[in-house]
Amino acid sequence: MNDLTHIDADGNAVMVDVGGKDVTERIAVAGGAVVMRPATLHRIVQKAMKKGDVLTIAQLAGIMGAKRTSDLIPLCHPLPLTSVKVSLVADEALPGIRIEAVCKVTHRTGVEMEALTAVSVAALTIHDMCKAIDREIRITDIRLLRKSGGRSGDFVASDA
Repeated sequence: MNDLTHIDADGNAVMVDVGGKDVTERIAVAGGAVVMRPATLHRIVQKAMKKGDVLTIAQLAGIMGAKRTSDLIPLCHPLPLTSVKVSLVADEALPGIRIEAVCKVTHRTGVEMEALTAVSVAALTIHDMCKAIDREIRITDIRLLRKSGGRSGDFVASDA
């Protein structure tokens, strides 16, 4: 028995048919972090990076990433997103930037991949903008924190 929804009985890749699912509001929240040297974080907060305002540019990149998820992830349905919010918060204890993305849609399939892509693209943008001064930057802990809507019900990560 094949439990993989993107593989047919012959082993071929397929896009899941969501036509029979109910249209419901679906929300997904993903999070992650970019860990860096304290001096790098200080420059970001002070808006003193040569490439520009890192947090604003990363926020925009995350939103754009969510909107392009189906272009990046094979077999992912293109969705008419109703909302994408990406927040980036400096955390001196990390030290680094904590990222959270909230994506919403009223559709037949969920928005988990869009939220995860938003966080990933925001994190990659931070890395790109800061790599010249900090080669030890680490992107970490990207994961789904919670979701609601749809047939599978709600999900909340155990430590979210």
